[in-house]
Amino acid sequence: MNSWRDTILNDFVPNVSKLTLVADPDCLLSEEKLALKLRERGFDLIEFHDPVEFRYAYESKYRLIWDRGEHTDLVVILRLQDTELDSLPYDLLGAGRKLSFNMGDLFPNMSYPVIEQLDRSLLDSLFEAQRKSLPDRMGDNATKDYILRHVFGIAAELIVNDVELLRTLLRLHYGNLQLPLMLSERLIHVLKDHQGFKDWPLSEIIPDTEAFFDFLQERWPLFLSRQGKENLVQEGTSGYGLKYPGLECLPFDHQDIKVYIDNLFLEGKLTPIEVQDFEVDANSWIRSGIATSGGDDELRISRLFDLIKNGLPTRDARHSDWTAFALKWAELSSLVYCVEHPVYQTRLREMGDTLNTAFASWLADHYSSLMNLPPTNPAMLHHVPRRLVRDMEDSANGQVALIVVDGLSLDQWVTVRQILQKQNVHLMMRESATFAWIPTLTSVSRQSIFSGKPPLYFPSSINSTNSEGKLWTQFWEGQGLSRLDVAYQRGLGDGDAIDILDSVIHPGKTKAVGLVVDKIDKIMHGMQLGSAGMHNQIKQWCQGGFLTSLVAQLLEYGYDVWLTADHGNIQCDGKGRPLEGVIAETRGERARVYPSSELRSQVAASFPFAHEWSPIGLPADYFPLVTGGHDAFVNQGVTIVGHGGVAIEEVIVPLVKFERRTP
Repeated sequence: MNSWRDTILNDFVPNVSKLTLVADPDCLLSEEKLALKLRERGFDLIEFHDPVEFRYAYESKYRLIWDRGEHTDLVVILRLQDTELDSLPYDLLGAGRKLSFNMGDLFPNMSYPVIEQLDRSLLDSLFEAQRKSLPDRMGDNATKDYILRHVFGIAAELIVNDVELLRTLLRLHYGNLQLPLMLSERLIHVLKDHQGFKDWPLSEIIPDTEAFFDFLQERWPLFLSRQGKENLVQEGTSGYGLKYPGLECLPFDHQDIKVYIDNLFLEGKLTPIEVQDFEVDANSWIRSGIATSGGDDELRISRLFDLIKNGLPTRDARHSDWTAFALKWAELSSLVYCVEHPVYQTRLREMGDTLNTAFASWLADHYSSLMNLPPTNPAMLHHVPRRLVRDMEDSANGQVALIVVDGLSLDQWVTVRQILQKQNVHLMMRESATFAWIPTLTSVSRQSIFSGKPPLYFPSSINSTNSEGKLWTQFWEGQGLSRLDVAYQRGLGDGDAIDILDSVIHPGKTKAVGLVVDKIDKIMHGMQLGSAGMHNQIKQWCQGGFLTSLVAQLLEYGYDVWLTADHGNIQCDGKGRPLEGVIAETRGERARVYPSSELRSQVAASFPFAHEWSPIGLPADYFPLVTGGHDAFVNQGVTIVGHGGVAIEEVIVPLVKFERRTP
């Protein structure tokens, strides 16, 4: 077997049975690439979670069609909660064949409690190592060491000096290689046995990426001072009061280290510091970490263009590769729009056309495999509430708050983040990104957030947002809360944030809070100055302090606070408006929706720039026609800022957790 997936795929031969029941306690079949291969073979996955929801999906999409003698995809029903299939409905048990898969079967000589905690995307490296040389039966620590070495490339016992330790941590955190907690603890335990690392804050900087970047940030001024650059004026560096103990002057200038540091400043993960009377060569790697007057933005823009040009994900990329790329693209886009340099904006648009062509192609092949991924690191917006459930369970206060900023694109989040950092220096933001629902319309994507479900399960309200509060309450009632424990409020963005909060929630009693800030969506729909105008107006709104105050007060009340968006937006040009009367049920500028595939195809024939989007996770009679790139369903020559399509700026949206940085 060349892959662990092959051992599972052998049991999925088309036309053996139209219904297959699978006990899958380790969520193997929902792994991104395996789900894609199953779909290529004609199998469709449905998770059996809620009996009523499942019955609706099963009856409407499959059984009624089978009863008419028509063909559908072959159905695989996943039972993820436990390994028992006997609790499934009797009619399913009688009609389907039964299979079972688990991690212990794939890795028989490794500790099951250890391997079950691995992200499924990491199993390729582990299986390949096992295939080359089957290890003897291993206990917990031996399994952890084996995984660290063969999956993460970390041989802890061979890390013997500061350069090797720093290089390992940079590769880990810059590459977003998230170690499960039990592996972090094992690595810390082994490294602490080394006398040279006893003063390093290993317990903080190994498991926590933000803490590691904070550690680097406070060491950067010390490094510059050791280079003979004493004229530091950044507030807080006087006396070098350090939060984190350990080596004071890190070897930033080592050839294996400086390339990481350079990129961290370019990508906004580290913040350049201000110095006086400091001259540095324009080509020096140090330049990225110094904020001096004049020329900084243009230099950073130029280097980010090069970084992004060489980092476009491939056709076989995972969704996490695209979200990591989108974060870099957002840094560049924010800079270009805020500088308002016509040459850079033209270059950004040209590069955007290239990457969005690649992105649309990737979505067509891979998007369907994201729907059933585990919610640990939410791949899609409907996973976010289930992640909040985990936060609530782990939180000391058992309270969570979700802020949905309607229409906030990832590049606009970068602009917002920079203002929040200045307004509240104690605010820590754990930044990531996730995929919106396509079409990227508010009524589709925002309802999926508050319901915690794919749009398939709210067909009656899919064209409206009026049911969000009810869906949010129903989700939390399903988690054991009372409706009195849940709060929802929309239409926010102006006024006194603290007064608004106090009218919505009861601190200590309200456990789950859902808030919609729609100010940016209102700015977008009235925007006539393109993306640069959007950033300018968002800056003005954000400087008013509403969002900063809202987040700070929620943290003060003891909530775990998250922020996301239902969709982003993109500047685009009219390519013609369909003249179809009442045929389309939704007539947007970037997406139009039809009740049948035939009607959609008739319109699509006249608009070759549009995509007939497969109704993945959507109601059976919901057929979107969406645009990509910078095209829009408006009159020729008209420029708008819109949403609904499949551009990366619309589909990949921010997902941020806020915390208070301890002094």
